[in-house]
Amino acid sequence: MIEIRGLKKAFGELTVLEDINLTINDGEIYGLVGRSGAGKSTLLRCINGLEKYESGSILVDNVEVKNLDRKGMRNFRKSVSMIFQHFPMLTRKTVYENIAFPMRCWGYDKSTIDKRVKELAELVGITDKLNQRPRELSGGQQQRVAIARALTMEPKVLLSDEATSALDPVTTRSILQLLRDINEKLGITIIIVTHQMSVIKDICEKVTLLDHGKLVVSGPVDELFMNQPEELKTFLGEEQFHTEGEGINIQIMMSDDNDSKKILSKMSRELDVDFVIINSEMERYRDKYLGYLIINVEEKYKERVERYLNGQKILWRYYEMANGEEM
Repeated sequence: MIEIRGLKKAFGELTVLEDINLTINDGEIYGLVGRSGAGKSTLLRCINGLEKYESGSILVDNVEVKNLDRKGMRNFRKSVSMIFQHFPMLTRKTVYENIAFPMRCWGYDKSTIDKRVKELAELVGITDKLNQRPRELSGGQQQRVAIARALTMEPKVLLSDEATSALDPVTTRSILQLLRDINEKLGITIIIVTHQMSVIKDICEKVTLLDHGKLVVSGPVDELFMNQPEELKTFLGEEQFHTEGEGINIQIMMSDDNDSKKILSKMSRELDVDFVIINSEMERYRDKYLGYLIINVEEKYKERVERYLNGQKILWRYYEMANGEEM
């Protein structure tokens, strides 16, 4: 478990992290999301000891990171490994040698290294690339080498710093699926730093949104989407929809866990009310499909529709527009 309490980090007069409090449980895939400069990568580097912090606490398996001496930090980083956006591969070495490098630095014997490298190559899907050089690999293949190398010392925690942001969408999905497979097979806790909400939706169970070094919202990904706190809506930047005439706009949240996908036909039939669909969207969140409908209904039906939605225990909110802006 990783527990962060009252964390503060500054570079000179510039405070980049302030009063960060969060808990990451063993085996979770946890996302840190925010715009550039939000403090995501700095927080990640504090967790693995690459950056010192002025005050507060980071406990990783009950070990306070800032209290580790040089030897303790070296051992600590065996259990907390990291992959980066641009992986610094040893260009003159083969894929095999790149994966084996950390184990050779620690003095492992050849047979142990050989067994581990081949196991990891199979795990990440690059068994046929072991004798190739980095320049012969695609970006996605290089990232698979990076992941294999990060796993050589059998870490408990894997940190990913924008590891997919330089990849095309198809390759990104394959790398995210690989990380999820690794999480499920090995039980490794994975913390992903990204500015892409699509990455969070695809793989993360929980997420923390950072803004200007402060934690603004945190929780399970699906719950945050369904409840749509203001901080998340601001980060996502909601689309504005033009509507004709008068009426009330209502956003209805849909999920696989209820009958919300049938709600329009049921509501129209039972209330004898007509609706206009303004917009709709359905997306996958890990193993769930979540989405929303925005409908327009005449003002005179407002209270009737509100009572009905509340009675059906459907998540909804008014989506009012005035002069092209949400109210």
